[in-house]
Amino acid sequence: MSSDLLADAEGELYSADPDAFTARRAELAASARDAGEPAAAKQITALRKPTRSAWVVNRLVRSDPEVRSRLDTLGADLREAAGGDRLRELTAARSRLVDELTRKALQDLPAPPAALREDVTATLDAAIADPEVAARLGRLARAEQYAGFGLGTLPDGAAAPPPARKTPKPAEAETEREDRRQEKIKAAERAVADADRDLESAAEAERGLEDTARRLEAELADARQRLADARRQSYRAESRRQRAAQQLSRLTE
Repeated sequence: MSSDLLADAEGELYSADPDAFTARRAELAASARDAGEPAAAKQITALRKPTRSAWVVNRLVRSDPEVRSRLDTLGADLREAAGGDRLRELTAARSRLVDELTRKALQDLPAPPAALREDVTATLDAAIADPEVAARLGRLARAEQYAGFGLGTLPDGAAAPPPARKTPKPAEAETEREDRRQEKIKAAERAVADADRDLESAAEAERGLEDTARRLEAELADARQRLADARRQSYRAESRRQRAAQQLSRLTE
């Protein structure tokens, strides 16, 4: 029962717009407590609000069950590839799949910013390269970045064996140089995406503080107006008191 409540909450929260996440999370946690499931309520409360890019990927994965299997299959094929033509073929397939899924994830968003597109692309790319990232798809709290080059480790965590050393043929050497260049380009693109994401976060924080400042300024202006009204009422009351006192004095002379 507890696991069902948590799974249902994850399904709803990570598919819905992040702007409604916090309020809906509180409602679902309260419902779990009312149902006599305090453990589930605690787990639901601990769910992290996703960034916009994480939400886009979560929504894609939850709306199309084939996305996860396609990413998993290609990732497994890449980890098993020994190199040469097969690896180049799979690398090209990887680029096509990531581009296709990125377009699908963003297709109903009006004019998505470049930083959002880059985060979605990087997350899908990381899901292919890293099984741990793939396992988090559908409940991501933030965009993912794959820090390594190539595919790093085998599924059981053991280090991938180094390729046999041989003298590359001219064509192979050129291909290797191009692969290294492409990796450097991807690393640079990821650095730009990181900087864009940091800028977006800083801008969002700035907007939040500006909203808070405007609210506090409005509250201060309202308080000052109420203070001025109270002072005018006090002045009028004092004037009435003085006139009444003077009249009383004349009547009692």
